[in-house]
Amino acid sequence: MSRSLPAVRAIDWRRTGKLLGTVLFIAVVLLFVSIAIPQIVGADQSYVVQSDSMSPTIDAGSVVYVADVTPDRLSENEIITYRRGSENPVTHRIVEVVERDGQELYRTKGDANEGPDPTLVSADQVIGRVAFSIPYMGYVVAFAGTDLGIALLIIVPALLLAATELWELFVARDEDEPERTEGETG
Repeated sequence: MSRSLPAVRAIDWRRTGKLLGTVLFIAVVLLFVSIAIPQIVGADQSYVVQSDSMSPTIDAGSVVYVADVTPDRLSENEIITYRRGSENPVTHRIVEVVERDGQELYRTKGDANEGPDPTLVSADQVIGRVAFSIPYMGYVVAFAGTDLGIALLIIVPALLLAATELWELFVARDEDEPERTEGETG
């Protein structure tokens, strides 16, 4: 008595490719949307890290997602983003909480820096606590702001999508036409 295995259905690579492409497209779009609207991932703001002062914890080119926090909820070892004058926001770790004149101040330091920052950070300078970061995403964000980036990340995919849809319409139209036999005119 011989048993044969059930026939294995062939994988529809075209459908699988379309599905994977769609999933990848949605994931990329969601990443960009989360940077523009960080509230959808539970953060209040997002920033691109400009230096390696927090390496290896957070490298330059990462995007940090920052959640609002009241100053009384901050403590040593937390990573915060704060404003230092008119410069870009800074993301560093709190290494000490200092009480001065009834006010909490924060001594900060980049993980890769030898010593702490020269000035203390006041509560009103703090933007928030870093909730999480995505490595390398800041490079893509910066590239997307260039003319070449707009072309490669927006225009080319839009043209490819339009070409794919036109191709699908063309193929569907050909499949709908009845086949003609030899000698048939019409």
